[in-house]
Amino acid sequence: MTFRRTDPQAKAAAKAGFSERTARRLDSDPRLPSQKRAAAPQRPTPPHPIDAIWTTDVVPLLEAAPGLRPITLLEELARRHPDHDWPRWRRTLERRIRSWKAVHGPEREIVFRQLHLPGQQGQSDFTDMAELAVSVAGEPLDHRLYHFALVYSGFEHAEVVLGGESFTALAEGLQNALWSLGGAPGEHRTDSLSAAYRNLTREAIEDVTRRYDALCTHYGMTATRNNRGQAHENGAIESRHGHVKSAIEQALLLRGSRAFESLDAYRRFVAELVGRRNARRRPQIDLERRHLRPLPRRRTTDFDEATVQVTSSGGFLLRKVFYTVPSQLVGHRLHVRLYDDRLEGFLGTSHILTLPRGRPPKRGRGGHAHVVDYRHVLHSLRRKPQALLNLVYRDQLFPRDAYRRAFEALREAEPPAVACRKTVALLRLAHEHACEAELARAIEHILEHGELPDPEALAAELAPPPTTVPEVNVAMPTAALYDALLEGGEARP
Repeated sequence: MTFRRTDPQAKAAAKAGFSERTARRLDSDPRLPSQKRAAAPQRPTPPHPIDAIWTTDVVPLLEAAPGLRPITLLEELARRHPDHDWPRWRRTLERRIRSWKAVHGPEREIVFRQLHLPGQQGQSDFTDMAELAVSVAGEPLDHRLYHFALVYSGFEHAEVVLGGESFTALAEGLQNALWSLGGAPGEHRTDSLSAAYRNLTREAIEDVTRRYDALCTHYGMTATRNNRGQAHENGAIESRHGHVKSAIEQALLLRGSRAFESLDAYRRFVAELVGRRNARRRPQIDLERRHLRPLPRRRTTDFDEATVQVTSSGGFLLRKVFYTVPSQLVGHRLHVRLYDDRLEGFLGTSHILTLPRGRPPKRGRGGHAHVVDYRHVLHSLRRKPQALLNLVYRDQLFPRDAYRRAFEALREAEPPAVACRKTVALLRLAHEHACEAELARAIEHILEHGELPDPEALAAELAPPPTTVPEVNVAMPTAALYDALLEGGEARP
Protein backbone atom coordinates (compact mmCIF):
# COMPACT_ATOMS: atom_id res chain seq x y z
CA MET A 1 0.00 0.00 0.00
CA THR A 2 3.00 2.31 0.44
CA PHE A 3 4.07 1.75 -3.19
CA ARG A 4 0.48 2.25 -4.32
CA ARG A 5 0.58 5.87 -3.17
CA THR A 6 3.02 6.83 -5.94
CA ASP A 7 2.90 3.96 -8.47
CA PRO A 8 0.17 2.42 -10.60
CA GLN A 9 -1.40 -0.85 -9.48
CA ALA A 10 0.72 -3.20 -11.64
CA LYS A 11 4.01 -1.52 -10.75
CA ALA A 12 3.24 -1.37 -7.03
CA ALA A 13 2.32 -5.07 -7.06
CA ALA A 14 5.62 -5.95 -8.78
CA LYS A 15 7.62 -3.99 -6.22
CA ALA A 16 5.77 -5.67 -3.35
CA GLY A 17 6.36 -9.11 -4.85
CA PHE A 18 2.85 -10.43 -5.53
CA SER A 19 0.43 -10.67 -8.47
CA GLU A 20 -1.85 -8.02 -9.98
CA ARG A 21 -4.85 -10.08 -8.93
CA THR A 22 -3.83 -9.80 -5.28
CA ALA A 23 -3.28 -6.06 -5.82
CA ARG A 24 -6.80 -5.64 -7.19
CA ARG A 25 -8.24 -7.56 -4.20
CA LEU A 26 -6.36 -5.37 -1.74
CA ASP A 27 -7.45 -2.23 -3.54
CA SER A 28 -11.05 -3.28 -3.32
CA ASP A 29 -10.86 -4.29 0.40
CA PRO A 30 -7.72 -3.32 2.39
CA ARG A 31 -8.80 -5.17 5.57
CA LEU A 32 -6.58 -7.95 6.94
CA PRO A 33 -7.82 -11.56 6.76
CA SER A 34 -8.13 -11.66 10.57
CA GLN A 35 -10.33 -8.58 10.47
CA LYS A 36 -12.53 -10.17 7.86
CA ARG A 37 -12.99 -13.33 9.92
CA ALA A 38 -13.85 -11.28 13.00
CA ALA A 39 -16.43 -9.35 11.07
CA ALA A 40 -18.00 -12.47 9.57
CA PRO A 41 -20.87 -13.93 11.61
CA GLN A 42 -19.82 -16.99 13.64
CA ARG A 43 -21.88 -20.11 13.45
CA PRO A 44 -22.84 -21.44 16.88
CA THR A 45 -20.75 -24.43 18.01
CA PRO A 46 -22.94 -27.41 18.77
CA PRO A 47 -22.77 -28.50 22.42
CA HIS A 48 -20.41 -31.38 23.20
CA PRO A 49 -21.81 -34.36 25.14
CA ILE A 50 -19.16 -33.74 27.84
CA ASP A 51 -20.78 -30.36 28.58
CA ALA A 52 -23.83 -32.06 30.04
CA ILE A 53 -21.84 -33.97 32.67
CA TRP A 54 -18.86 -31.65 33.19
CA THR A 55 -20.21 -29.78 36.20
CA THR A 56 -22.18 -32.70 37.62
CA ASP A 57 -19.62 -35.50 37.30
CA VAL A 58 -16.13 -34.36 36.31
CA VAL A 59 -15.62 -31.21 38.37
CA PRO A 60 -16.71 -32.79 41.71
CA LEU A 61 -14.25 -35.64 41.13
CA LEU A 62 -11.42 -33.23 40.34
CA GLU A 63 -12.16 -31.07 43.36
CA ALA A 64 -12.22 -34.10 45.66
CA ALA A 65 -9.02 -35.63 44.24
CA PRO A 66 -6.98 -33.28 42.01
CA GLY A 67 -4.44 -36.03 41.41
CA LEU A 68 -6.84 -38.14 39.33
CA ARG A 69 -5.51 -38.88 35.87
CA PRO A 70 -7.67 -38.27 32.78
CA ILE A 71 -7.66 -41.96 31.86
CA THR A 72 -9.00 -42.79 35.35
CA LEU A 73 -11.79 -40.25 34.96
CA LEU A 74 -12.55 -41.59 31.49
CA GLU A 75 -13.02 -45.10 32.85
CA GLU A 76 -15.25 -43.81 35.66
CA LEU A 77 -17.39 -41.79 33.23
CA ALA A 78 -17.70 -44.80 30.94
CA ARG A 79 -18.97 -46.79 33.93
CA ARG A 80 -21.48 -44.09 34.87
CA HIS A 81 -22.62 -43.31 31.33
CA PRO A 82 -22.11 -46.41 29.19
CA ASP A 83 -24.25 -45.03 26.36
CA HIS A 84 -21.57 -42.51 25.26
CA ASP A 85 -18.69 -43.17 22.87
CA TRP A 86 -15.97 -42.32 25.40
CA PRO A 87 -12.84 -43.58 23.51
CA ARG A 88 -13.48 -40.93 20.82
CA TRP A 89 -13.60 -38.17 23.44
CA ARG A 90 -10.45 -39.01 25.36
CA ARG A 91 -8.35 -36.16 23.90
CA THR A 92 -11.20 -33.68 24.42
CA LEU A 93 -11.48 -34.72 28.06
CA GLU A 94 -7.71 -34.46 28.56
CA ARG A 95 -7.64 -30.90 27.11
CA ARG A 96 -10.53 -29.77 29.30
CA ILE A 97 -9.03 -31.26 32.46
CA ARG A 98 -5.69 -29.60 31.69
CA SER A 99 -7.40 -26.23 31.20
CA TRP A 100 -9.43 -26.68 34.42
CA LYS A 101 -6.30 -27.47 36.44
CA ALA A 102 -4.53 -24.42 35.02
CA VAL A 103 -7.23 -22.21 36.61
CA HIS A 104 -8.67 -24.19 39.51
CA GLY A 105 -6.00 -26.81 40.23
CA PRO A 106 -3.68 -26.93 43.26
CA GLU A 107 -0.51 -24.90 43.42
CA ARG A 108 2.52 -26.67 41.97
CA GLU A 109 6.06 -26.87 43.25
CA ILE A 110 8.45 -24.36 41.70
CA VAL A 111 12.13 -25.08 41.14
CA PHE A 112 14.28 -22.06 41.88
CA ARG A 113 17.34 -21.92 39.64
CA GLN A 114 20.45 -21.11 41.60
CA LEU A 115 23.52 -19.07 40.73
CA HIS A 116 26.62 -21.11 41.55
CA LEU A 117 30.05 -19.57 42.01
CA PRO A 118 33.36 -21.36 41.35
CA GLY A 119 34.60 -23.27 44.35
CA GLN A 120 31.30 -22.92 46.16
CA GLN A 121 29.73 -26.40 46.24
CA GLY A 122 30.41 -30.06 45.57
CA GLN A 123 27.80 -32.82 45.71
CA SER A 124 27.99 -36.57 46.39
CA ASP A 125 25.56 -39.40 45.80
CA PHE A 126 25.39 -43.11 44.99
CA THR A 127 23.70 -44.70 41.99
CA ASP A 128 22.87 -48.35 41.33
CA MET A 129 24.62 -49.98 38.34
CA ALA A 130 22.73 -53.28 38.14
CA GLU A 131 21.12 -52.38 34.81
CA LEU A 132 24.53 -52.42 33.06
CA ALA A 133 24.92 -56.17 33.73
CA VAL A 134 28.70 -56.01 34.23
CA SER A 135 30.47 -59.25 35.17
CA VAL A 136 33.88 -59.82 36.75
CA ALA A 137 35.69 -63.16 36.48
CA GLY A 138 32.55 -64.73 35.07
CA GLU A 139 30.29 -63.62 37.94
CA PRO A 140 27.68 -60.80 37.85
CA LEU A 141 28.97 -57.75 39.71
CA ASP A 142 26.49 -56.35 42.23
CA HIS A 143 27.76 -52.82 42.72
CA ARG A 144 27.00 -49.14 42.95
CA LEU A 145 28.85 -46.06 41.81
CA TYR A 146 29.96 -43.33 44.20
CA HIS A 147 29.66 -40.10 42.24
CA PHE A 148 31.10 -36.67 43.14
CA ALA A 149 30.72 -33.49 41.09
CA LEU A 150 31.57 -29.82 41.39
CA VAL A 151 28.46 -27.78 40.62
CA TYR A 152 30.16 -24.92 38.78
CA SER A 153 32.67 -26.64 36.48
CA GLY A 154 31.13 -30.12 36.31
CA PHE A 155 34.29 -31.92 37.49
CA GLU A 156 33.38 -35.55 38.19
CA HIS A 157 34.84 -38.42 40.16
CA ALA A 158 33.32 -41.91 40.18
CA GLU A 159 34.30 -45.08 42.04
CA VAL A 160 32.95 -48.61 42.03
CA VAL A 161 31.38 -49.45 45.41
CA LEU A 162 30.78 -53.11 46.25
CA GLY A 163 28.82 -52.65 49.46
CA GLY A 164 25.93 -50.38 50.29
CA GLU A 165 25.75 -46.64 50.64
CA SER A 166 27.84 -46.47 53.80
CA PHE A 167 29.80 -43.73 55.48
CA THR A 168 33.00 -45.67 54.76
CA ALA A 169 32.32 -45.67 51.02
CA LEU A 170 31.41 -41.97 51.13
CA ALA A 171 34.49 -40.98 53.11
CA GLU A 172 36.91 -42.96 50.93
CA GLY A 173 35.34 -41.83 47.65
CA LEU A 174 35.08 -38.18 48.70
CA GLN A 175 38.69 -38.00 49.82
CA ASN A 176 39.90 -39.67 46.63
CA ALA A 177 37.93 -37.07 44.66
CA LEU A 178 39.33 -34.12 46.61
CA TRP A 179 42.93 -35.29 46.40
CA SER A 180 42.67 -35.96 42.67
CA LEU A 181 41.14 -32.49 42.27
CA GLY A 182 43.78 -30.80 44.39
CA GLY A 183 41.41 -28.77 46.56
CA ALA A 184 38.10 -28.72 48.42
CA PRO A 185 34.93 -26.69 47.78
CA GLY A 186 33.43 -24.51 50.47
CA GLU A 187 30.30 -26.69 50.81
CA HIS A 188 29.60 -30.39 50.44
CA ARG A 189 26.02 -31.54 49.90
CA THR A 190 24.55 -35.04 50.15
CA ASP A 191 21.09 -36.58 50.21
CA SER A 192 21.03 -36.72 54.04
CA LEU A 193 22.98 -39.99 53.96
CA SER A 194 19.66 -41.75 54.33
CA ALA A 195 21.11 -45.05 53.13
CA ALA A 196 23.83 -44.91 55.78
CA TYR A 197 21.27 -44.28 58.50
CA ARG A 198 18.90 -47.07 57.48
CA ASN A 199 18.39 -49.73 60.16
CA LEU A 200 20.73 -47.98 62.57
CA THR A 201 20.03 -47.20 66.18
CA ARG A 202 19.81 -43.61 67.36
CA GLU A 203 23.28 -43.83 68.88
CA ALA A 204 24.73 -45.22 65.64
CA ILE A 205 23.04 -42.50 63.59
CA GLU A 206 24.50 -39.82 65.85
CA ASP A 207 27.93 -41.45 65.54
CA VAL A 208 27.75 -41.38 61.73
CA THR A 209 26.61 -37.76 61.85
CA ARG A 210 29.54 -36.78 64.06
CA ARG A 211 32.00 -38.61 61.81
CA TYR A 212 30.59 -36.97 58.69
CA ASP A 213 30.74 -33.51 60.27
CA ALA A 214 34.31 -34.21 61.36
CA LEU A 215 35.22 -35.31 57.81
CA CYS A 216 33.90 -32.08 56.31
CA THR A 217 35.54 -29.97 59.03
CA HIS A 218 38.90 -31.63 58.30
CA TYR A 219 38.71 -30.28 54.73
CA GLY A 220 37.19 -26.93 55.69
CA MET A 221 33.85 -27.70 54.04
CA THR A 222 30.38 -26.89 55.31
CA ALA A 223 28.22 -30.04 55.45
CA THR A 224 24.72 -29.53 54.01
CA ARG A 225 21.91 -31.93 53.12
CA ASN A 226 18.89 -31.62 50.93
CA ASN A 227 15.40 -32.11 52.34
CA ARG A 228 14.16 -35.68 52.41
CA GLY A 229 12.41 -36.61 49.17
CA GLN A 230 13.52 -33.44 47.36
CA ALA A 231 15.99 -34.90 44.86
CA HIS A 232 16.03 -31.74 42.75
CA GLU A 233 17.85 -29.97 45.60
CA ASN A 234 20.78 -32.24 44.78
CA GLY A 235 20.13 -31.84 41.07
CA ALA A 236 23.70 -31.12 39.97
CA ILE A 237 24.67 -34.71 40.84
CA GLU A 238 21.30 -36.38 40.21
CA SER A 239 21.22 -35.21 36.58
CA ARG A 240 24.79 -36.38 36.02
CA HIS A 241 23.96 -39.90 37.21
CA GLY A 242 22.08 -40.56 34.00
CA HIS A 243 24.81 -39.00 31.86
CA VAL A 244 27.67 -40.99 33.34
CA LYS A 245 25.69 -44.25 33.29
CA SER A 246 24.78 -43.61 29.66
CA ALA A 247 28.45 -42.93 28.87
CA ILE A 248 29.51 -46.18 30.55
CA GLU A 249 26.79 -48.05 28.65
CA GLN A 250 28.00 -46.64 25.33
CA ALA A 251 31.63 -47.42 26.19
CA LEU A 252 30.65 -51.01 27.01
CA LEU A 253 28.90 -51.30 23.63
CA LEU A 254 32.03 -50.04 21.87
CA ARG A 255 34.14 -52.44 23.91
CA GLY A 256 31.98 -55.31 22.70
CA SER A 257 31.83 -57.05 26.06
CA ARG A 258 30.58 -56.41 29.57
CA ALA A 259 32.89 -59.04 31.08
CA PHE A 260 36.10 -58.02 32.85
CA GLU A 261 38.93 -60.24 34.03
CA SER A 262 39.23 -58.51 37.39
CA LEU A 263 37.67 -55.81 39.50
CA ASP A 264 40.76 -53.64 39.02
CA ALA A 265 40.28 -53.81 35.25
CA TYR A 266 36.68 -52.60 35.56
CA ARG A 267 37.73 -49.81 37.91
CA ARG A 268 40.38 -48.66 35.44
CA PHE A 269 37.73 -48.71 32.71
CA VAL A 270 35.43 -46.41 34.72
CA ALA A 271 38.28 -44.12 35.80
CA GLU A 272 39.51 -43.66 32.21
CA LEU A 273 36.01 -42.85 30.99
CA VAL A 274 35.44 -40.25 33.72
CA GLY A 275 38.88 -38.80 32.99
CA ARG A 276 37.94 -38.28 29.34
CA ARG A 277 34.73 -36.54 30.41
CA ASN A 278 36.71 -34.19 32.66
CA ALA A 279 39.18 -33.45 29.86
CA ARG A 280 36.35 -31.83 27.87
CA ARG A 281 35.73 -29.41 30.77
CA ARG A 282 39.36 -28.58 31.46
CA PRO A 283 39.04 -24.76 31.08
CA GLN A 284 36.14 -24.57 33.55
CA ILE A 285 37.86 -27.00 35.96
CA ASP A 286 41.12 -25.03 35.86
CA LEU A 287 39.16 -21.87 36.59
CA GLU A 288 37.39 -23.44 39.57
CA ARG A 289 40.60 -24.96 40.95
CA ARG A 290 41.86 -21.44 41.67
CA HIS A 291 38.88 -20.90 44.00
CA LEU A 292 39.11 -24.17 45.96
CA ARG A 293 40.31 -24.41 49.53
CA PRO A 294 43.79 -25.91 50.01
CA LEU A 295 43.92 -29.51 51.17
CA PRO A 296 45.11 -30.43 54.66
CA ARG A 297 48.49 -32.06 55.18
CA ARG A 298 47.04 -35.58 55.32
CA ARG A 299 43.86 -37.55 54.80
CA THR A 300 41.52 -38.35 57.64
CA THR A 301 39.94 -41.64 58.66
CA ASP A 302 37.94 -43.30 55.90
CA PHE A 303 37.46 -46.72 57.48
CA ASP A 304 35.68 -48.47 60.33
CA GLU A 305 37.67 -50.17 63.07
CA ALA A 306 37.22 -53.39 64.99
CA THR A 307 39.21 -55.74 67.20
CA VAL A 308 38.84 -59.48 66.59
CA GLN A 309 40.11 -62.71 68.11
CA VAL A 310 41.58 -65.34 65.79
CA THR A 311 40.07 -68.67 66.84
CA SER A 312 41.26 -72.24 66.48
CA SER A 313 39.23 -72.44 63.25
CA GLY A 314 41.98 -70.44 61.61
CA GLY A 315 40.10 -67.19 61.28
CA PHE A 316 37.77 -64.66 62.86
CA LEU A 317 34.12 -63.66 62.58
CA LEU A 318 33.33 -60.02 61.84
CA ARG A 319 29.90 -58.65 60.94
CA LYS A 320 28.50 -62.05 60.00
CA VAL A 321 31.46 -62.87 57.74
CA PHE A 322 34.14 -65.47 58.59
CA TYR A 323 37.66 -64.67 57.33
CA THR A 324 40.58 -67.10 57.28
CA VAL A 325 44.07 -65.89 58.19
CA PRO A 326 47.51 -67.53 58.41
CA SER A 327 47.45 -70.16 61.15
CA GLN A 328 50.34 -68.50 63.01
CA LEU A 329 47.82 -65.86 64.15
CA VAL A 330 45.59 -68.32 66.01
CA GLY A 331 45.05 -67.01 69.55
CA HIS A 332 46.09 -63.45 68.70
CA ARG A 333 43.94 -60.32 68.73
CA LEU A 334 43.98 -58.33 65.52
CA HIS A 335 43.11 -54.71 64.96
CA VAL A 336 41.10 -54.53 61.72
CA ARG A 337 40.32 -51.56 59.48
CA LEU A 338 37.27 -52.05 57.30
CA TYR A 339 37.21 -50.34 53.92
CA ASP A 340 34.53 -50.74 51.30
CA ASP A 341 36.36 -53.47 49.39
CA ARG A 342 39.04 -54.79 51.77
CA LEU A 343 40.16 -55.38 55.34
CA GLU A 344 43.54 -54.30 56.65
CA GLY A 345 44.79 -56.40 59.58
CA PHE A 346 47.28 -55.15 62.17
CA LEU A 347 49.09 -57.05 64.89
CA GLY A 348 49.87 -54.28 67.33
CA THR A 349 50.95 -51.46 65.02
CA SER A 350 52.37 -53.72 62.28
CA HIS A 351 50.36 -54.28 59.13
CA ILE A 352 50.38 -58.03 58.46
CA LEU A 353 47.60 -58.85 55.96
CA THR A 354 45.01 -57.55 53.53
CA LEU A 355 41.81 -59.48 52.88
CA PRO A 356 38.96 -58.88 50.41
CA ARG A 357 35.88 -57.71 52.26
CA GLY A 358 32.94 -60.11 52.35
CA ARG A 359 29.26 -59.25 52.54
CA PRO A 360 26.83 -60.86 55.01
CA PRO A 361 23.99 -63.04 53.68
CA LYS A 362 20.80 -61.32 52.62
CA ARG A 363 17.97 -61.05 55.07
CA GLY A 364 16.16 -64.25 55.89
CA ARG A 365 18.95 -66.59 54.85
CA GLY A 366 20.75 -66.71 58.19
CA GLY A 367 24.19 -68.19 58.75
CA HIS A 368 27.47 -66.51 57.87
CA ALA A 369 29.32 -65.65 54.71
CA HIS A 370 32.89 -66.88 54.26
CA VAL A 371 36.00 -65.30 52.78
CA VAL A 372 38.50 -68.14 52.51
CA ASP A 373 42.04 -68.37 51.15
CA TYR A 374 42.93 -72.03 50.69
CA ARG A 375 46.59 -71.24 51.30
CA HIS A 376 45.78 -70.40 54.93
CA VAL A 377 44.44 -73.90 55.69
CA LEU A 378 46.23 -76.06 53.12
CA HIS A 379 48.93 -77.27 55.52
CA SER A 380 46.28 -78.61 57.92
CA LEU A 381 44.21 -80.15 55.11
CA ARG A 382 47.28 -82.09 53.97
CA ARG A 383 47.38 -83.78 57.40
CA LYS A 384 43.58 -84.19 57.61
CA PRO A 385 42.31 -84.33 53.99
CA GLN A 386 38.95 -85.91 54.91
CA ALA A 387 38.02 -82.70 56.74
CA LEU A 388 37.24 -81.39 53.26
CA LEU A 389 34.25 -83.71 52.94
CA ASN A 390 31.90 -81.81 55.27
CA LEU A 391 33.79 -78.56 55.64
CA VAL A 392 31.47 -75.62 56.36
CA TYR A 393 33.19 -73.31 53.86
CA ARG A 394 34.17 -76.03 51.37
CA ASP A 395 32.63 -74.30 48.32
CA GLN A 396 34.38 -71.02 49.19
CA LEU A 397 37.69 -72.87 49.67
CA PHE A 398 38.15 -73.64 45.98
CA PRO A 399 39.94 -70.76 44.23
CA ARG A 400 38.27 -71.51 40.87
CA ASP A 401 35.21 -73.40 39.74
CA ALA A 402 37.36 -76.04 38.01
CA TYR A 403 38.62 -77.32 41.39
CA ARG A 404 35.07 -77.65 42.71
CA ARG A 405 34.04 -79.60 39.62
CA ALA A 406 37.09 -81.84 40.01
CA PHE A 407 36.14 -82.62 43.62
CA GLU A 408 32.56 -83.49 42.62
CA ALA A 409 33.77 -85.73 39.80
CA LEU A 410 36.23 -87.50 42.11
CA ARG A 411 33.53 -88.03 44.75
CA GLU A 412 31.29 -89.75 42.21
CA ALA A 413 34.04 -92.09 40.96
CA GLU A 414 36.29 -92.63 43.99
CA PRO A 415 35.82 -93.39 47.69
CA PRO A 416 35.43 -90.21 49.78
CA ALA A 417 38.88 -90.55 51.35
CA VAL A 418 40.57 -90.86 47.94
CA ALA A 419 38.54 -87.98 46.49
CA CYS A 420 39.51 -85.70 49.38
CA ARG A 421 43.17 -86.68 49.21
CA LYS A 422 43.43 -86.07 45.47
CA THR A 423 41.59 -82.73 45.70
CA VAL A 424 43.93 -81.54 48.45
CA ALA A 425 46.86 -82.68 46.27
CA LEU A 426 45.53 -80.52 43.42
CA LEU A 427 45.31 -77.50 45.73
CA ARG A 428 48.81 -78.18 46.97
CA LEU A 429 50.09 -78.37 43.40
CA ALA A 430 48.42 -75.06 42.53
CA HIS A 431 50.00 -73.37 45.55
CA GLU A 432 53.53 -74.81 45.53
CA HIS A 433 54.08 -74.43 41.78
CA ALA A 434 52.19 -71.12 41.45
CA CYS A 435 50.11 -72.52 38.59
CA GLU A 436 46.56 -71.99 39.83
CA ALA A 437 45.20 -70.69 36.50
CA GLU A 438 47.14 -73.14 34.31
CA LEU A 439 46.10 -76.07 36.48
CA ALA A 440 42.46 -74.98 36.37
CA ARG A 441 42.56 -74.96 32.55
CA ALA A 442 44.17 -78.41 32.52
CA ILE A 443 41.50 -79.77 34.88
CA GLU A 444 38.70 -78.35 32.72
CA HIS A 445 40.22 -79.98 29.64
CA ILE A 446 40.40 -83.36 31.43
CA LEU A 447 36.82 -83.14 32.72
CA GLU A 448 35.48 -82.19 29.29
CA HIS A 449 36.90 -85.48 27.95
CA GLY A 450 35.16 -87.48 30.67
CA GLU A 451 38.36 -88.30 32.56
CA LEU A 452 39.46 -87.74 36.14
CA PRO A 453 42.37 -85.46 37.08
CA ASP A 454 45.46 -87.26 38.34
CA PRO A 455 47.56 -85.01 40.64
CA GLU A 456 50.79 -86.90 39.91
CA ALA A 457 50.36 -86.70 36.14
CA LEU A 458 49.44 -83.04 36.32
CA ALA A 459 52.44 -82.33 38.54
CA ALA A 460 54.74 -83.93 35.98
CA GLU A 461 53.10 -81.90 33.23
CA LEU A 462 53.01 -78.50 34.97
CA ALA A 463 56.08 -78.65 37.20
CA PRO A 464 59.04 -76.70 35.84
CA PRO A 465 61.72 -78.88 34.17
CA PRO A 466 64.68 -79.71 36.38
CA THR A 467 67.68 -77.55 35.76
CA THR A 468 71.35 -78.36 36.40
CA VAL A 469 73.69 -75.75 37.75
CA PRO A 470 76.87 -75.61 35.66
CA GLU A 471 80.11 -76.19 37.54
CA VAL A 472 82.42 -73.22 37.22
CA ASN A 473 86.10 -73.56 38.13
CA VAL A 474 87.81 -70.30 38.97
CA ALA A 475 91.62 -70.35 38.94
CA MET A 476 93.06 -67.87 41.40
CA PRO A 477 96.11 -66.02 39.96
CA THR A 478 99.32 -65.76 41.92
CA ALA A 479 100.64 -62.50 43.33
CA ALA A 480 103.60 -62.62 40.93
CA LEU A 481 101.32 -61.98 38.01
CA TYR A 482 100.30 -58.63 39.48
CA ASP A 483 103.95 -57.69 40.12
CA ALA A 484 104.76 -58.37 36.48
CA LEU A 485 101.90 -56.17 35.34
CA LEU A 486 103.07 -53.30 37.53
CA GLU A 487 106.69 -53.58 36.24
CA GLY A 488 105.51 -53.67 32.62
CA GLY A 489 106.85 -57.11 32.03
CA GLU A 490 105.19 -60.11 30.54
CA ALA A 491 102.91 -61.85 32.96
CA ARG A 492 103.19 -65.61 32.86
CA PRO A 493 101.21 -68.04 34.97
